[in-house]
Amino acid sequence: MDKILILDFGSQVTQLIGRRLRELNVYCEIYPFNKVPAMEATVKGVILSGSPCSVRDANAPQVDLSLFKGRLPLLGICYGSQYLAQKCGGKVEASDSREYGRAMLEITAESPLLKGVSRQTQVWMSHGDTISALPKGAKVIASTADVENAAYQFADEPTYAVQFHPEVYHTDEGSRILANFALDICGCKADWTPASFIETTVDSLRKQIGTDKVILGLSGGVDSTVAGVLLNKAIGSQLTCIFVNNGLLRKNEFSTVLASYKDMGLNVIGADASADFLAALKGVTEPEAKRKAIGRVFVETFDKYARSIEGARWLAQGTIYPDVIESAGIEGIASKIKSHHNVGGLPKEMNLKVVEPLRMLFKDEVRRVGRALGIKEELIGRHPFPGPGLGIRVIGEVTEEKLNVLREADDIFIRALREVGLYDQIWQAGVILLPVKSVGVMGDERTYENPVALRAVVSTDAMTADWFPFPYDFLRNVSNEIIRKVRGVNRVVYDISSKPPATIAWE
Repeated sequence: MDKILILDFGSQVTQLIGRRLRELNVYCEIYPFNKVPAMEATVKGVILSGSPCSVRDANAPQVDLSLFKGRLPLLGICYGSQYLAQKCGGKVEASDSREYGRAMLEITAESPLLKGVSRQTQVWMSHGDTISALPKGAKVIASTADVENAAYQFADEPTYAVQFHPEVYHTDEGSRILANFALDICGCKADWTPASFIETTVDSLRKQIGTDKVILGLSGGVDSTVAGVLLNKAIGSQLTCIFVNNGLLRKNEFSTVLASYKDMGLNVIGADASADFLAALKGVTEPEAKRKAIGRVFVETFDKYARSIEGARWLAQGTIYPDVIESAGIEGIASKIKSHHNVGGLPKEMNLKVVEPLRMLFKDEVRRVGRALGIKEELIGRHPFPGPGLGIRVIGEVTEEKLNVLREADDIFIRALREVGLYDQIWQAGVILLPVKSVGVMGDERTYENPVALRAVVSTDAMTADWFPFPYDFLRNVSNEIIRKVRGVNRVVYDISSKPPATIAWE
């Protein structure tokens, strides 16, 4: 399959380049700048990402351009464009007119990269340095009011560069620019489809697993459900699915999830390990420590069940690409946002290998694959739910009492979303129990109880998200119902923070 390589210099939005290419049905892979793979015949082009670094820094990330420049179509984005300019004889300087946010781009010369793009179009900038002189043989093709060399190309080879970010939604015609590069300049076939993914993945799983048995942790969420059906298609009865009650699930979720799998042909075992998880979380308050404690008990639980299933050699997980990105980061350059308990392999003492059939997919791609597999819409359309569950929605120490309060408030919120027809308009929603108390009045009595925060965001890929603008009547009704019905809560607030700078979850 044709593919484009994206070399990551540490930008927090590098994955969005891949996300936009996948929207064009173009397959791509992202690699750290210091781990460039071999330029196989299937590689049709290379993209250099942005970075939090300056090319003028002494320890700025470097890559050997001779591996691909002039040999394959090349596109530099932001840091990538400045790196190309500097390495090819141009000049990059700190700018007095730094650009952050929206800017108006004006096309000044015809270019295959900008074919079909409006002569004036909005783009998204995020850079402090600027290219003050282009390399020999390069010409400017677009400018902004503050930056002359906002986009340029080399005359004698298919090498292009832009100082803005075509991958973000705020660049109005960014998808057109990336399509010009991937489809026209690189000549990629638009054959990355759910059907092609299913075909190649099923074949790959059969070769990888052979006659071994696999256990999979089902959660009722989209990712694990699609992973389970995909594995079932590949290896059938070799797969045993285990749904663990970690004590951190939503109200009645353990029983309803088990029931939802009855007609799907999956071999599912229900395992109640809630006491083990809660014991491991006793006294733990720091978010990363909670995630790691939950991950440890998760591994221990599966290890126990794996030993009871003769021939089990693999643990399958519904890891998706945003999990991998947020758990990783290029050492010294890109920050690790948070660890995901199903990323990073298993302890040496656990005699299982990991198989992650969805590891390279974004959430909406997982849903497209699920629909192609014929999975019921009620499962495919479910909001994402974090692996650590309510454990990271109880801020501070997790106790059964707090979880029960949170479950009741969360149930009211989610039911209200469904009742008024807003559930499907929202990417993810939930309630957070805050570790403070406030004074209230109920009847003639003083109360001193916890507030809860409602969280609801819209997104397409979980890498960026914005808060949902609820009607005031909806917020008032939900707040009133929670305070009336949930003992232990006397105040409701709504979180109107976007990602970035916040994350979707609070922990």
